Amino acid sequence: MDITPVGVWTRTDGFSAPEAIEFAQRIEELGYGALWIPDAFGRDPFAHASLLLAHTTNLVLATGVVNIHLREAQATACAQRELHDQSGGRFLLGLGVSHQAPVERMQARPYPAPIPSMREYLHKMENAMWWGPELDGEPPMVLAALGPRMLGLAAERTQGAHPYFSPPIHTEQARTIMGPDAWLCPEQKVILETDPQRARDRARAAMAGPLQMPNYRNNLMRCGFEEQGLDDGGADEVVDAVVAWGDEHAVAERVRQHHRAGATHVCIQPLDVDDPSRPCLPTLEALAPLLVTP
Repeated sequence: MDITPVGVWTRTDGFSAPEAIEFAQRIEELGYGALWIPDAFGRDPFAHASLLLAHTTNLVLATGVVNIHLREAQATACAQRELHDQSGGRFLLGLGVSHQAPVERMQARPYPAPIPSMREYLHKMENAMWWGPELDGEPPMVLAALGPRMLGLAAERTQGAHPYFSPPIHTEQARTIMGPDAWLCPEQKVILETDPQRARDRARAAMAGPLQMPNYRNNLMRCGFEEQGLDDGGADEVVDAVVAWGDEHAVAERVRQHHRAGATHVCIQPLDVDDPSRPCLPTLEALAPLLVTP
């Protein structure tokens, strides 16, 4: 799989199916190597990936990420293998343990310990029954990972890690933990806006949810930020570390910082200041000449 150095992370749930196809085709045309789609109570990520893979030629479709508490490992393994076969190896499965509060709310039971849960899930996937055709190569997989133990598990048992909501200092820490060979694919939120107030207001709107989640807060504190700086929408230094904003060159430099810190692939999430409900294609079009190889 050629994932290339830069991809796109975005929600296409608000698009109609034809609009989503057109969007994916434009991402491929611009030269981005992968389109990462979430598993967040909208479109089914496997069905949606199948649709988009059928209408693209080289683009990798990646899940960022499938929640292991919502799907049996056997079903996930078969879906992964089917999409690998359908696409000629252009499907990248991202798996994650989600977060304690939503899992307990949905399932009305205590949140299982993350590391043992993921280890067991991977074991079940590896031993899942498959009555389909013999596959050309092993389908690749990455784990949503922030802390040292999950990063280590990602390097040990999968292709690598997909950290979300993490600054370049975390990428540097993760590379040290994972060693030189594992894939490291951080997500990076970006805003093409040079006015600090407008940019930070939009960034804080995007950060409001993650900053309430212990996984992300703990990770930012491991990166050196004080806990009080994570409250009330985040201090300016936290906002500026998590969300890249400014002109095209400033935003592109943040992506390069991740690469210099050890990232294999950076998936940028474009945020629109004026219309938060839809992916910001003009941002991706403006950044492509600086970030992707023709």
